Amino acid sequence: MDKLLVRGGKSLAGTVEISGAKNAALPELCAALLTADPVVLENVPRLQDVSTMLKLIRNMGVEADRSPDVAGRVTINAGALSSPEAPYELVKTMRASVLALGPLLARFGEATVSLPGGCAIGSRPVDQHIKGLQAMGAEIAVEHGYMLAKLPAGPHGARGRLKGCHITTDMVTVTGTENFLMAASLAEGETILENAAQEPEIGDLAEMLIKMGAQIEGHGTRRIRIQGVERLHGCTHQVVADRIETGTFLCAVAATGGDVVLRHGRADHLDAVIEKLREAGVTITAGDGFIRVQAEGRLKAQSFRTTEYPGFPTDMQAQFMALNTIALGSSMVTETIFENRFMHVNEMVRLGAKIQIEGKIAVMEGVERLSGAAVMATDLRASASLVIAGLVADGETLIDRIYHLDRGYDQMETKLRGIGADIERVKT
Repeated sequence: MDKLLVRGGKSLAGTVEISGAKNAALPELCAALLTADPVVLENVPRLQDVSTMLKLIRNMGVEADRSPDVAGRVTINAGALSSPEAPYELVKTMRASVLALGPLLARFGEATVSLPGGCAIGSRPVDQHIKGLQAMGAEIAVEHGYMLAKLPAGPHGARGRLKGCHITTDMVTVTGTENFLMAASLAEGETILENAAQEPEIGDLAEMLIKMGAQIEGHGTRRIRIQGVERLHGCTHQVVADRIETGTFLCAVAATGGDVVLRHGRADHLDAVIEKLREAGVTITAGDGFIRVQAEGRLKAQSFRTTEYPGFPTDMQAQFMALNTIALGSSMVTETIFENRFMHVNEMVRLGAKIQIEGKIAVMEGVERLSGAAVMATDLRASASLVIAGLVADGETLIDRIYHLDRGYDQMETKLRGIGADIERVKT
């Protein structure tokens, strides 16, 4: 099991290339199942979760190949898809498996999809997906850890189409909104999604579906309208830049000091995070396709509360907490999305951080310096926060279980070394 060895104390300078977003690439790979035509995705990151999704769709009989000549290009051809099933052994480490449910059901009239796995950061119920697709006419049963979905057979035995309807979810759900977007694109009639998630990755998925011939309005707002069509065609689409990778590097530079340009970073996707960084004393300038971050000296601690987009993202909570551990003053962080998302706190305390947990609130008092130690990652974003903490700690920090990191960051240690960090992967 690989580990990361970080020797702290280096300021960062140079340029980093931001990769395509994992949380856009995964639903867009599933969207390619909606058509028998080839789909070309560009700027697809090299991540463990992406590799798992590619294995999953190949297992269904889909051709899915990375280009040997063009980095980040993947061609998917689902014309010969023969098995609309997502088995547990392929998706037990990845909750995004649920995204196959809507496309398979919409195109083939049936699907067998394992209940999803992923990070142990709290419950992620699929009941909203099931209720929404049932409202569109699907029959869904949950048996032996699988969602068994089908559409009623018509008079000649063939499966019918999903029916457009009005869907209002009990909570804002990103993957639920994505599943309904894909399913409704091939449904009969109009579907209206109320209480829809507004994340940029959903907007990117909608733009891809529109290129494929879907009729979608209102993406990026709480109310999305989809007029179903009989078939979709292939397209070429570039995956949007990863805002969480961007935010992670913003926090890393802010914590360590330095001057770094993030190429392809989208400041307009990170308003809440950038506002907090500026209040902390970080200088951030942005233009078309880049963000420049400059920091010097000890920053001011910032309190924040996670919430749905466009608020402060839960996926940036741990990374910003790493910054707060060595900032001047006290801060309070309130986590409202996932109940178990403070699991990194005990590991940060091992590095010398002063943090107390009171239910959904973490109360922090900044210290002048952290001290390197052996720590263990518990989930994807926790692993990134420990890397940031290691970059500012005295001495060596050895981070175990970095397979979490590889699920969501494309060659993170290589990118950090390129801007001056002393970090290496240790094979064990």
